[in-house]
Amino acid sequence: MNITITGSLGNISKPLTEDLIQKGHTVTVISSKADKLAEIAALDAKAAIGSLEDAKFLTTVFTGADVVYCVVPPNYFVDPDVLNYYHRIGTNYVTAIKQSGVKRVIHLSSYCAHLEKGTGLIVGSHNVEVMLNAIPGINITHMRPAYFNYNFFNLIPVIKHTGIIMANYGGNDNIIFVSPIDIAAAITDEIETNQTGMHVRYVASEELTGNEIASTLGRAIGKPDLKWQLISDEQMQAAMEGSGMPASLAGMFVEMFSAMHQGKLSEEYNKNKPADLGKIKLKDFENEFVAKYNLGG
Repeated sequence: MNITITGSLGNISKPLTEDLIQKGHTVTVISSKADKLAEIAALDAKAAIGSLEDAKFLTTVFTGADVVYCVVPPNYFVDPDVLNYYHRIGTNYVTAIKQSGVKRVIHLSSYCAHLEKGTGLIVGSHNVEVMLNAIPGINITHMRPAYFNYNFFNLIPVIKHTGIIMANYGGNDNIIFVSPIDIAAAITDEIETNQTGMHVRYVASEELTGNEIASTLGRAIGKPDLKWQLISDEQMQAAMEGSGMPASLAGMFVEMFSAMHQGKLSEEYNKNKPADLGKIKLKDFENEFVAKYNLGG
């Protein structure tokens, strides 16, 4: 199949490209960075250099594809108006899909994207799902992965500064997380499955409490007594603003984490758990975490 992938060679798109090439598919990778040309070519994929903000460019690249994989890359610190950013990129995807005539779409969404409010950043994914679902005549799968494991890197500064993990989620909360490698494998499987109509697929690698995560990562970095302390939403907001994050953006993260703490993010996932969890567990992520920790976060 001819498959067009957005997301450049990011955490998901690179292993996805490698998987698809290995399986004999023709892959075009969209990237905004011309310096990715050589790396994309080295994977035996085609490069299309341009912006997701350019609907005409997307239409051209999507034309002739059997499948397109659409992701809204995190761009929060460039454009902290997150929901407007999601709407712009989603609108461009809708335009390009309609005008190119592509019939099979894989959209990277998020767990809990069925809710229209109260989930912070995830509301953006919900809005894009709604926009894509309104396109007539396409077959679409919304991939709804759990919390990405590499987000645990964001815990490193507070560990180094305070010697503990502090957040408005965690502790005894059950945290469902996923490796980008497992997401890529699930997308490959979904592409090669003849799904019709609208379909939702949840993806996760492991479920552990915040305390279990702290214990595992603490041992890995030489802090076997590392604790995870719950703090209030207000304390989390102040900490994030104190790190230089715009207040509106910090508020969206706080709301998302609060929804995780309340169990809201996992409710629909628990009703639609994947038959099999991914292969990459927290113990497989330890070396990456230690390397990042030793570099200073």
